[in-house]
Amino acid sequence: MARLPRAALPGIPQHVTQHGNNRQACFFAEEDYAVYLDRLKHYAEQYQVLVHAYVLMNNHVHLLLTPKTKEGVSCLMQALGRYYVRYINQSYRRSGTLWEGRFKSSLVDSENYFLIVSRYIELNPVRARMVDFPADYRWSSYHATALGKEIALLTPHDIYLALGSTPAERQTAYTALFSGFIPVHTLESIRNATNYWAVSALRQKLNSS
Repeated sequence: MARLPRAALPGIPQHVTQHGNNRQACFFAEEDYAVYLDRLKHYAEQYQVLVHAYVLMNNHVHLLLTPKTKEGVSCLMQALGRYYVRYINQSYRRSGTLWEGRFKSSLVDSENYFLIVSRYIELNPVRARMVDFPADYRWSSYHATALGKEIALLTPHDIYLALGSTPAERQTAYTALFSGFIPVHTLESIRNATNYWAVSALRQKLNSS
């Protein structure tokens, strides 16, 4: 069966996830995380994609991106994936695939869900019980969005900028969002959304055949 088209619209944020093959590790040392973020910045600039939030877990990644072109995210992830696999294979004298198939993505309703998805991404290490607080995990955009650390990779979204008139106000308002829990049904909706486009497209194809 031919590959199904992705849902992608210029100017609309996307929640992107990619897992290691068979849920195995894709980061093995701190240098690996740094290389991934460096290349993410490089290819995001090359393919005109804005990065708003991220977390790099040991066996998967979450990214919140807004492309300026329809193919921006796909081009970014393909280039980043190829580079990073070569880097890992050469660094650790291994061969073969690293990622579990293609990346997954879903469109994000900016007005209603952008900040929820951003929190969902940055709370991953807490939900995984790796740390007690998102600030305790190094490889996350939380250090910029909530704590004010300058991370050149990131571009604040208009929804985030609307939280306050100064960086300090925005950071305070954003941090306050973490005092409440994300409802379980919302968590499940976010997790399922990255697969929805494929399921919907497949059903449409089967119904029309």
